[in-house]
Amino acid sequence: MSLEAKIKSGEFVVLGEFEPPKGADFSRFLNNAKQIKGRVDALVVPEMGNAVMKASSLGSCAFLKQHGIETVFQVCCRDRNRLALQADILAAGALDILNIMAVPGEEITHGDHPQARLVNDLDLIQLLETIQRLKIGKDLAGVELSGSPKFCVGSTVNAGAFGGVRDIEMENLNKMIDLGVQFLITTPVFDLHRFQQFIKHIDTSKGAVIPTVLLLKSAGMARYIDRNIKSISIPKEMIRDIQKAPDKLKQCIQLTAEIIGHLKEMGMAGVMISTVGWEDKLPQVMDAAKL
Repeated sequence: MSLEAKIKSGEFVVLGEFEPPKGADFSRFLNNAKQIKGRVDALVVPEMGNAVMKASSLGSCAFLKQHGIETVFQVCCRDRNRLALQADILAAGALDILNIMAVPGEEITHGDHPQARLVNDLDLIQLLETIQRLKIGKDLAGVELSGSPKFCVGSTVNAGAFGGVRDIEMENLNKMIDLGVQFLITTPVFDLHRFQQFIKHIDTSKGAVIPTVLLLKSAGMARYIDRNIKSISIPKEMIRDIQKAPDKLKQCIQLTAEIIGHLKEMGMAGVMISTVGWEDKLPQVMDAAKL
């Protein structure tokens, strides 16, 4: 069953986030993907996440497609102008990549090429409008296409937004749904109470909200995220449990599995499991979460 069909059926969706390699050797990338083939509905391939130069999402999705693995192609406002964005989207359609996810992209200054030029020719809403125009058979210049791409379209939502920022987030979310977005992947969720407050403001019948569940690697990583990323709150007891655990990896996997279980009980459309370079640990997370 395709990701789009799974979303429409209302069944619980399981996505895995797989970082492309920083290099031309895709062997480890493929081996890790094969370990969970058939267990996840699709692999989300980031487009240079955290502004770190890696192989492209489009190339990586095409590579995995050759091996029978469904993917979510990320298309990013940050690095390409409207010509290049449209070209990549059409190429993805020709390669029969089924899913596309529009993202703004993190700040270039956070990455490994801080001297790179920021593009942002289109903002996120404009990029989603572009995808819809291409789907109906015309480019941004109004020229008819020789064949139009077909995608299940997704985007992102900041689950940690509150106050005035949350109001803006809700406004953009409604625009995205009006533009045909079928799934929305959230920022990482740790604080379930805070997430419940956020989700009250969303009509989940209009689009599948898929929380990101991030596999922590250490108490230090958890403390850094909690202190430095405003949109993510990690309960102190979680950090304490990791710090005290004799087997810290096992504890991190168990915490991730518990969050997945709670989100499933809440009736969420699914989860995206992000392992940030620990893709080989994804089978263990899925086993612990009984997925």
